Amino acid sequence: MDNRRGIVFGILIILLGTFLLASKYLNLPSDFMSWPFIVIGVGIIFILAAIFTRSGGLAVPGCIIAGIGGILYFQNLTGNWLSWTYSWALIPGFVGVGVIIAGLLSREHPHFDSGGLVLLLISGIGFLIFGGAFGLGWDVAQYWPVLLIAAGVIVLISALFRRR
Repeated sequence: MDNRRGIVFGILIILLGTFLLASKYLNLPSDFMSWPFIVIGVGIIFILAAIFTRSGGLAVPGCIIAGIGGILYFQNLTGNWLSWTYSWALIPGFVGVGVIIAGLLSREHPHFDSGGLVLLLISGIGFLIFGGAFGLGWDVAQYWPVLLIAAGVIVLISALFRRR
């Protein structure tokens, strides 16, 4: 297993362990055959296929499917189905994660694609704007400094990984 696959596989294992730990201590349902977990599982299958075949293009749809499954899991858990009015804004962020993973898995020239970070930032801004308007409350203005910090991190990482 080369370094890139190890990193991505390690991240997946950490995420699974985090979920299992949260489900144990937060009394979350652990029914892995419920329909949101099936959607998440299909996304994870795409991501694993991307890792093992080193065809990064499968990472983008895998992240989208798994991310939407995560939203559906949240909605199923809380019964807050109206949260879709602003949760859809997270989808560009799922694409951004997929773009980053796809770049790291590229066969020809593995690279870190900072465009994925830009998509994550756009997604976060959209989530806060639409969430503030449709359900999270207008007190989301307190998070703008976090978005500025994220924008600075994106600029810094882009400068560090820029091709010379």
